[in-house]
Amino acid sequence: MSSELLPAIAAFARVAHHASFTRAAAELGVSPSALSQTVRALEGRLGVRLLDRTTRRVGITEIGRRFLDDAQPALAALAQAVESVNESRASAAGLLRINLPRVIAEVIVLPHLADFVVAYPDVVVDLHCDNTFVDLVDGGFDAGFRIGESLAQGVVAVPVGGPQRLATFASPGYVARHGTPVDLADFSGHRCTSIRLANDRSLMPWEFLDDGRIVERDTRPAMVSNDGEVLLKAALAGVGIGCHFEALVRDDLAAGRLVPVLEAFWPTYAPFHVYYPSRVHMPRKLRVFIDFFRERHAPDATRGSTV
Repeated sequence: MSSELLPAIAAFARVAHHASFTRAAAELGVSPSALSQTVRALEGRLGVRLLDRTTRRVGITEIGRRFLDDAQPALAALAQAVESVNESRASAAGLLRINLPRVIAEVIVLPHLADFVVAYPDVVVDLHCDNTFVDLVDGGFDAGFRIGESLAQGVVAVPVGGPQRLATFASPGYVARHGTPVDLADFSGHRCTSIRLANDRSLMPWEFLDDGRIVERDTRPAMVSNDGEVLLKAALAGVGIGCHFEALVRDDLAAGRLVPVLEAFWPTYAPFHVYYPSRVHMPRKLRVFIDFFRERHAPDATRGSTV
């Protein structure tokens, strides 16, 4: 194989990943027309059509999918070789792509991100906020964060921070109008701000700790959203009872903007976990990222521990 095909193959892989010449071109720092010409030249050299192009979408052909599946291990090996070179540098550097739910970004990453950027100025942090579980390798991510440690095979999961408590709450105005539920049976009569699951569009049931075990309760929604920040603001405005991680509403509770509801039934979950492919050598940029945020969220007695 001629070596000049390698950049074209890598370009094709990014177009196939994004299903878009425009988005792939933005990632690669070239124009869409130049990227399209590169892929067409590759198709001409191979004598096959790798992509189906219409005015609305870009799709991968069957032979294009087989070619991509065969090429991905080699592309991954080349990427690892580049990362190995970065490992030999004096400081961590490069683009670090992290997939995580927005709630984890707000609790774990954003409060300390400015300090991380100061400590590691050559690392560019790309946070992709997504509430659905994704394959890191297929998505081109270095690592991801999720709640708990029940993850797919082939990944390493490392806890960051301590256990997380889930709080229910309401605004003083809502409580003044509707009262405060005193037990789980009373809860069913109250209106709530409910989150919609991304995968099947159903409403997420709320969980409570009842007599030492986790129980689910369906909600009677006053409003529904797939965005936790929107739901929190709705609860602050008095729309209904809200549910969020305690870490994100602690200031509002302390200031009296929110009042706790059914606090005796708040459940506690395992820590958030950062996960990464076990078969991939950990690049320095990811190593320092994990070490930094584990230290920031560790108890004083364990500060300085690493993965």
